Amino acid sequence: MKTPLGHLGYCTNIHAGETWVDHFAALQQAIPELKQRLSPDQPFGIGLRLSNVASEELEQPENLVAFQRWLAENNCYVFTMNGFPFGGFHNTVVKDQVHTPDWTTEARVEYTKRLFRILSVLLPVDELGNAIQGGVSTSPLSYRHWFEWEQPAARDYIFSQTTQNILEVVAELIKLRRQTDRLMHLDLEPEPDGVIETSDEFIAWFTDYLLPMGIEQLSEQFDLTDEEAEAAICEHVRLCYDVCHFAVGYERPAEVLAKLKNYGLRVGKIQISAALKAEFPADEAGRNAVRQAFEQFNEPTYLHQVVTRTKTGALLRFPDLPDALAAFDDTHNEWRAHYHVPLFVSDYGRLMSTQDDIREVLQLQAERAFTNQLEVETYTWDVLPEKLKLNLVDSIEREIKWVVQNIPD
Repeated sequence: MKTPLGHLGYCTNIHAGETWVDHFAALQQAIPELKQRLSPDQPFGIGLRLSNVASEELEQPENLVAFQRWLAENNCYVFTMNGFPFGGFHNTVVKDQVHTPDWTTEARVEYTKRLFRILSVLLPVDELGNAIQGGVSTSPLSYRHWFEWEQPAARDYIFSQTTQNILEVVAELIKLRRQTDRLMHLDLEPEPDGVIETSDEFIAWFTDYLLPMGIEQLSEQFDLTDEEAEAAICEHVRLCYDVCHFAVGYERPAEVLAKLKNYGLRVGKIQISAALKAEFPADEAGRNAVRQAFEQFNEPTYLHQVVTRTKTGALLRFPDLPDALAAFDDTHNEWRAHYHVPLFVSDYGRLMSTQDDIREVLQLQAERAFTNQLEVETYTWDVLPEKLKLNLVDSIEREIKWVVQNIPD
């Protein structure tokens, strides 16, 4: 749906199912009711998530035409896609396998190219007859704990190999734009323990690997000047600003955006999501009570990385919530946990959400738009503590209404 801040929708990774039949059935069940509640008189935007299997099935002409027909009949449109989870994302242990296959593999390349081919067909045109931009978010190259990360040679290998594969997708995007006039971008999503985890790491990868390798290859492949090749790379590769992920890393939104602007880099979309946080009081009983409150969110499906701020201001990173719980000691001053919690709840008793970071991002977007795509992404409804579980359609409605209500005047 169109808002003063851009296109707004929710990511359909909230729905279980890995085949296109399952995906489509979930959309048919949820979206008409959501549209009636949220956008009865205007087109309703969708952030589409497709597993690899579902993408292969949807690309079949009969399925793609049927989906286009359904979108038109229901006055809905797809403006962004989530290409991070390749395989099973519900009813299975996901953990670090959410990165599998990573960007060292041809399977990740082919999957992502397929998503862009589908998106190029699904993107609607605006009131002036121009196709709107579209993006596909993706993993931050790989999972750093799979490698000997402290070894410079290992880091160089992973960056070189993954960048080469990213550039194969960039070349595809240049070709698709020339063929279809659709401008689409690949949006890398930094997250805790990803090969790209922070805004500084995104910028370093972009300037140290993507630009040098890309300018050399694309200028030759497409007969571009170095300046034209650089512009194409910056246009087709952008940052996915997942608010939860950056909040977990204690990165302030205004500072992240200022750094990106300084390097001429862009945000492809905002994923609107909230994390858990809490400061530890001085007394031992209070500290233990906060730790126990975090323990209620310890579940076995997804990774819930924790970043601790110590009393000296240093940041300690733990690959999952059980690791942080086991390492808890008197030096820990604050915890932030990668656990996507409902946007509309700020207070969890002893714990809080990073809801204020979302408000700040929305305010910055209102002051100077840095993207036109906003996607609500709370995918953890199935694994939330029982008292937080609600009817799924009602929950999605509350999420989107909360965002709309918090759009600055």
